[in-house]
Amino acid sequence: MRWRDRAIGTIPPRSLLGPATHGHESRAERPAPRPGYRCRVRLEFTAPLWQWSARREAWWFVTVPPELSDELAELPLPPRGFGSIKVTATIGGTRWSTSVFPSDEQGGYVLPVKRAVRAAEQIPDGGTVGVVLEPVR
Repeated sequence: MRWRDRAIGTIPPRSLLGPATHGHESRAERPAPRPGYRCRVRLEFTAPLWQWSARREAWWFVTVPPELSDELAELPLPPRGFGSIKVTATIGGTRWSTSVFPSDEQGGYVLPVKRAVRAAEQIPDGGTVGVVLEPVR
């Protein structure tokens, strides 16, 4: 299953996803199991922070690489609004609960990065960040 299957029920042609890495470095690990999953999932990647300014206030996001977006979509999770997946996110020493959301424009899931996280980690606008995502039930 790919990320879009979970969000809208269709599989995008590979040509729409572009290069496999989209400039990201990524890897998936499967640490010790945790209740609720047969196997705990921990996704790590680096990606640039980008701004979506469709609203008055600036929203900043990081795009989950396509191969990791596909892995997230395959998890046996209950359906949530907008095709979102609840996660615990970590950037540097800051850890918070949030959700990742599917984005056709970005070709995978996107992670919103709060102003408080950007300030605590001193992330410059457009800076590249290391991210750890752990899906939760």
